[in-house]
Amino acid sequence: MATTETLRNWSGNYTFRASAVHRPETVEQVQEVVAAVRGGEAGRVRAIGTRHCFQDLADTTGALVSLSRLEPTIELDEVARTVTVSGGTRYGTLAEHLHARGWALHNLASLPHISVAGAVATATHGSGDSSANLATAVVGLELVTADGSLRTLTRADPDFPGAVVSLGALGVVVRLTLEVEPTYDVAQEVHTGLPWDAALANLDAVTSSADSVSLFVDWTGDAVQQVWRKTRVVPGERHELRTELFGAAPSPVKLHPLPGIDPVNCTDQLGVPGPWHDRLPHFRLRYTPSNGDELQSEYLVPREHAVGAIGALRGLSDRITPLLQVSEIRTIGADDLWLSTAYGGPRIGLHFTWLQRQAEVEALLPAIEEALAPFEARPHWGKIFANTGRDLARLYPRMEDFRALVARSDPGGVFRGPFLERHVLLG
Repeated sequence: MATTETLRNWSGNYTFRASAVHRPETVEQVQEVVAAVRGGEAGRVRAIGTRHCFQDLADTTGALVSLSRLEPTIELDEVARTVTVSGGTRYGTLAEHLHARGWALHNLASLPHISVAGAVATATHGSGDSSANLATAVVGLELVTADGSLRTLTRADPDFPGAVVSLGALGVVVRLTLEVEPTYDVAQEVHTGLPWDAALANLDAVTSSADSVSLFVDWTGDAVQQVWRKTRVVPGERHELRTELFGAAPSPVKLHPLPGIDPVNCTDQLGVPGPWHDRLPHFRLRYTPSNGDELQSEYLVPREHAVGAIGALRGLSDRITPLLQVSEIRTIGADDLWLSTAYGGPRIGLHFTWLQRQAEVEALLPAIEEALAPFEARPHWGKIFANTGRDLARLYPRMEDFRALVARSDPGGVFRGPFLERHVLLG
């Protein structure tokens, strides 16, 4: 049964405009909701997960289908080295299940609270020179299509690279199958006061100094405030601490990315090895993540442009810093998924966690994007960027192929929404 409740996103900065919200408990109920749609603005459907999106990507003038009550599924196949999960499953829940059985994922995002389907659909990522985004673990997916039928795609399907990171444009993803690997430990160390000159001169060495590296900055001063380094460790083996990192010293105490904030909700540090899912995210599953009310933006630039792009942002520090909580710089490996922000080559992510001063942030974003334009910056699909209605096709070589796939899969526009029409499908 549909409700007319008012929904807001995770950070509270966006209120959904949809006329109804469905909370199906089975895949069959998802099919019934979609099959009942009859086209037109009021007959559109979009899926939502944990609502960790900062704009209207998942919204519609029609109905929302929430995956929050979808029957839980976590089916491990140790022979195939895969796990099949329902779309609304949170990564933290999946990780705990896998680890208890001796298995793991290749990486996790900063927050374990996000849903698998939502993260995959938007090319959400963790960090690491050789770690591609979370969507690259997908080997199969099952979605409810525009007529209410189920479609299964695997890597053998020619549409697969366009269907994984699909922004919800092809249907409601109800199940996904992911690659898994034997479990491992991770040791997390935090270094402070990395001089900017040393960071830029040795950027490749810094980001390759551990399996996952994040630089936290506020764009002021002569140094990177914190460097979080996460290193894989074979369970039971000792980890050698790094005593110095190009002039940065190891922190003797646990830290939060934001100065003065209690690190109780952060994952364990100080180089003590622990289960992968307790170290790869920045924040713990059982705590409210991050710092409360916030906005987020992120731009992904080709790795070869990293130093130039960072320099361009440092030149805007007088405008960025007053609106900023913290920025994070991290690396992402390449992939071949058409709408992935890392399609075609490795990327460096330039992430902003803003104060919730939306009008001021939105006024600043065009200047940031202008500064990053020479570096082919791709905005993260789920975060806020300049809402100019521009065509992003020049940044995505397979955009026309994706549009053709959507036209074949959803000719009636059941899964369209305002965001898709502004930035992807164009009308």
